[in-house]
Amino acid sequence: MPGDFTRITPQALVRDHTVYSCVMGSRAFGLATEESDTDRRGVFLAPTPAQWAFAKPPTHVEGPAPEQFSWELERFCELALRGNPNILECLHSPLVEHADATGRELLALRGAFLSRRAYDTFTRYALSQRRKLEADVRQRGAPRWKHAMHLLRLLAVCRDLLRTGELVLDVGDGRERLLAVRRGEVAWAEVEAWMARLGEEAEAALPSSPLPAEPDRARVEDFLFRTRLRSALDALSREGGPFRAGGFFQAGGFFQAGAYDDVVERVVHRPGDGLG
Repeated sequence: MPGDFTRITPQALVRDHTVYSCVMGSRAFGLATEESDTDRRGVFLAPTPAQWAFAKPPTHVEGPAPEQFSWELERFCELALRGNPNILECLHSPLVEHADATGRELLALRGAFLSRRAYDTFTRYALSQRRKLEADVRQRGAPRWKHAMHLLRLLAVCRDLLRTGELVLDVGDGRERLLAVRRGEVAWAEVEAWMARLGEEAEAALPSSPLPAEPDRARVEDFLFRTRLRSALDALSREGGPFRAGGFFQAGGFFQAGAYDDVVERVVHRPGDGLG
């Protein structure tokens, strides 16, 4: 194996191999206050040779900075295809801090992850959070108001996504009303009714939603294949052997490094592979 990729630490994966990072949480939602933390989320690309080792790189890394969490690209795409609300929202953060060429391609692909599956995944997650709030009311006499605020926001995002086909994080004009919920200024009964109404509106939007029934898995797999292949070619070109700095040998000739993309395209779109 070229290089000892098995020795890359989780911290180094985030530091040196991040392709996309953004700010999430209240700051991305337009709900930040003076006390709000800065939550950072990211996607790193583990070098392809590391994926070929027996000791696989981690699928996610917490840190190294406070309130920071990152996923390996393949795991991130897998969760996004499943309609995971937290992952889908990461792709639509208005506060992007870093995106290299791979990260920009991932962002350009974000529509491929959206589908009507979002109704099930968002509402299932919302139901689990609702049950926690109801348990708080029974045990403590009141819900955790910050969690109630974020649940209302999530339900509104789901409804609007189904109506428009677009995932928008910033709450816009809804900020003050939601912050009133956070401060405990809105009665729980009113909050419950609000949640129920948003759920009903999301369900009503589902049959006529502009979203496709399923995400575009083929496009995502094509992206992952090309990205992994480029990573392998890059790693091999640095190590010498049949691959050398500046280019690599193939039967019948020598190819410059600038031909990488052409090689990737020929492999990905080879006849009969079902990807072209």
